[in-house]
Amino acid sequence: MPLPQPNLDDRRFQDLVDEAKRLVQQRCPEWSDHNVSDPGVTLIEAFAQMVDQLIYRLNRVPDKNHLAFLDLIGVRLLPPAAARTDVTFWLSAPQPRAVPVHAGTEVATVRTATEEAVVFSTERELSIEPCALAHLATSSQGAPPADRDAELAAGRGTPCFAPTPLPGDVLLFGLSQAVPHCLVALRLDFPVSGHGINPDHPPLAWEAWTGDGWTGCGVHRDTTGGFNRPGDVILQLPPDHTASVEARHRAGWLRCRITAPVPGRPSYSTAPVLISAEAFTVGGTTIAVHAEHVRDEVLGRSEGLPGQSFTLARPPVVAGGEPVTVEITTPTGVEEWREVEHFGRSTPEDHHVRLDRSTGELTFGPALREPDGTLRQYGAVPPEGAPIRIRSYRTGGGRRGNLARGALAVLRSSVPYVARVENPRPAEGGVDGEDVEGARLRGPIVLRTRGRAVTAEDYEELAREAAPAVGRVRCVADEEGPDAGGVRVLLVPAAADDGEGRLSFGQLACSPELLEQVTGYLDERRLLGARLLVEPPHYQGVTVVASLRAKPRSSPGRLQRAALAALHRYLNPLTGGPDGTGWPFGRPLHSGEVFAVLQRLPDVELVESVRLFPADPERGHRGEATDRIRLAPHALVFSYEHQVRVVAE
Repeated sequence: MPLPQPNLDDRRFQDLVDEAKRLVQQRCPEWSDHNVSDPGVTLIEAFAQMVDQLIYRLNRVPDKNHLAFLDLIGVRLLPPAAARTDVTFWLSAPQPRAVPVHAGTEVATVRTATEEAVVFSTERELSIEPCALAHLATSSQGAPPADRDAELAAGRGTPCFAPTPLPGDVLLFGLSQAVPHCLVALRLDFPVSGHGINPDHPPLAWEAWTGDGWTGCGVHRDTTGGFNRPGDVILQLPPDHTASVEARHRAGWLRCRITAPVPGRPSYSTAPVLISAEAFTVGGTTIAVHAEHVRDEVLGRSEGLPGQSFTLARPPVVAGGEPVTVEITTPTGVEEWREVEHFGRSTPEDHHVRLDRSTGELTFGPALREPDGTLRQYGAVPPEGAPIRIRSYRTGGGRRGNLARGALAVLRSSVPYVARVENPRPAEGGVDGEDVEGARLRGPIVLRTRGRAVTAEDYEELAREAAPAVGRVRCVADEEGPDAGGVRVLLVPAAADDGEGRLSFGQLACSPELLEQVTGYLDERRLLGARLLVEPPHYQGVTVVASLRAKPRSSPGRLQRAALAALHRYLNPLTGGPDGTGWPFGRPLHSGEVFAVLQRLPDVELVESVRLFPADPERGHRGEATDRIRLAPHALVFSYEHQVRVVAE
């Protein structure tokens, strides 16, 4: 289907006649008879008819020719990209057997009187496995884990750490089996007491064994106050949690580790004593995408002619995912026809189809006349009268799927023993389909690259084409390490802030699916011999500690919130920087420009001090104060726990 064709001049015959009569009233007021019988009006209508013909011809050029040329070189509107998020299925009660959540299970937002529900569907199978606490162990300062099963069973109480707890001490919980993707609740009983820590910010890190090492677990809820009172700790286990041997017992191990002290967050003065403990599975988490699955749709019957096309019932088809498969029933059985990008390499025996995902048009191979007068068939032709059915496709996508945390709350598919659902993080990555103006801008690039990655600009443009959900792309030469001389493509995924410029570090992590999608797309188009590496950039954490003096009669609390928002917006890898298009790669940060950002706030009387601290957002470490933070050539800044103190007049 060709691209939409605009009208350069949308006036018609009657519009021209009416416009001429208005001009007559202004220029020749003595001409008062505007009836059709008047000879002058007859002349106006005659000229309007001729101008209408000229406008008709004008509308055939030049934009139409431009779009027709884009259609000729194969430019098609890019389909929408679907937002993705984690969806947690909470069990009504712990179950003795595994609870399956099948791929394609649908969850949605609450439908209102003015807005339709936004539907998401799961991408893969999820098995919510049961578990129980099988073993308990402790370890201090890297010593081999000591078995605490007997002490726990006797009910005498088990110290969680050494008598004087130090960073690195661990408490290990052995589950009856590995439970990847699952939510596990640890019900722990501690005497109500204080151990010198801040219960709201305990110096603890929860981790699970994954085969490659200890990986952090998400803490959904902790009501123990850092082991100061009885309560529950609900953990989200990583997808590659696996069984291992600790303290001579094989189990699905979790551990709680004391972290290094942080200013303002004291560590333990005494070791908590665990009286009793149990574990059970309360839910599971999987990936869901903003799309609905359409299955077994019948498109019609074949006419037995080359180049025939059919239109899907529910376009557009979201970008990415597996190629669609078409099933054609013939007298010898059911044949599978697969989707291809074009018919350039298709032979008359190849079962190929082409799908325009924006419009939903499914096309079979054409027959073209060669210079010698013979017809050449590109792709096979379905037999006449054969039913054509598409096995499945996903429809949806767009910015409408970028939902806030907790927006998905309705379970549309029936899943036994599941009480409720929620998305623990915002849904991100939804991008609307391309418009005609975007296709016109992309046309010269397509003509120049022709689907081949040669220059850095080619790699960047093709990466955006492969994954519209990518926010920023940077292609650089890999000059160090074993892959020196190769090509590195750095991806920053598109992410929505909280309205005040604040991003979580997890939002900037590239999912394995995104990296695989871009890598596969570029690998097919790179030059022979070029080594390719697709990865996220390095993020240099930055903590700003500032002291401000507020103007008289201004609110210190409001000024503090405004200052934090200004810092997060400026030090933002996607929308920050001096020009607001994202922090430039490799650009250092000076304390002077932070002074300028804060001084521009309306309620600031004086910026008294600004200190910069380099930070590691992955490990939570912060370096020494400095006036300038240098960045690696291909690194970006990331706002990490700014602190602003406001002094009122």
